Amino acid sequence: MEKLIEIDNVTAGYGTKTVLKDIKLDVWKDDFLGIIGPNGGGKTTLLKLILGLLSPKSGTIRFYSNGGEVSSLKIGYLPQMNNIDKKFPISVCEVIASGLAAEKPLFRKYNSSQQGRIEKVIGQMGLEDLATRPIGELSGGQLQRVLLGRSIVSQPQVLILDEPNSYVDKRFESRFYQLLTEINKESAIILVSHDIGTVLTMVKNIACVNESLHYHPGADVSEEWLGEKYACPIELVGHGNLPHRVLKTHEHEH
Repeated sequence: MEKLIEIDNVTAGYGTKTVLKDIKLDVWKDDFLGIIGPNGGGKTTLLKLILGLLSPKSGTIRFYSNGGEVSSLKIGYLPQMNNIDKKFPISVCEVIASGLAAEKPLFRKYNSSQQGRIEKVIGQMGLEDLATRPIGELSGGQLQRVLLGRSIVSQPQVLILDEPNSYVDKRFESRFYQLLTEINKESAIILVSHDIGTVLTMVKNIACVNESLHYHPGADVSEEWLGEKYACPIELVGHGNLPHRVLKTHEHEH
C-alpha cells in the first residue's frame, strides 16, 4: 500500500492553547478516511495541518508521491457551506473552472485539455443543464455538487470534505455518496463529519480526534470504542436511504 501522508507525533494549537497532542496518522493512496470527534476536539485543526494552513508546534508532517517524499500534494478541498457567498455573481461553469486556476497563467484562457476536464466534471456531477446558471439560483444539493466538482477538477491526490452533510440536500444524499465512491477510485478521501452513522456506511478507516487521535482500521467499530474515544456514551444510528452496515461489538487491544 502506498502512503500519501504521514503525521508523526504532532502537537498543534493556537497561541498557548494546545488542541492536538502527540497525534500519529497515515493516509494511504486509495484511503477513504472518516474523521470523527466531538466539537472542539481538533478535527478542524487537523485539516489545517494537512492543508498547510497551520504549522505543528512539534512533530512532523510528510507527504509522499510515487514512493518518494515530496514537499506537497495536490489537495482538493470542499469547505463547510457557511463559507460560500451565494450572492457572488458567478456561474456554475466558472465555479468549477476556478478549481483549475492554479494551473493556468493569469488572464490566459483554459487550454483544450483543461476545458475537457471542466466539461467532464460538469457531466459527472449532472450539471449540464445548469452550467450557465448563477450559483445564487441553485438549491443546496445543486450547489454542493458544483463545489464538489470544483474540488475534483484538478484531479487531486487527496480530497478533503469538511462536514459535507451539514448542507446536503436530502434528495441528492445517496447520489452524493455514490459520487464519492467513484471519486475514491482516483483520489484518497478524508471526510470530516459529526454524523457518525453516515460516515460508517462510507469509509474504509476511522480516526477519532479528541485532543489525541485514535485510529481504527476498518469501519466496523463498536459503540464501546466510540464512547470511550469520545469520552461520552454514543448510540450508533444509520438513517436515510444509504447502505447500512451491521456493527458488531468486538474487543480492542489496548
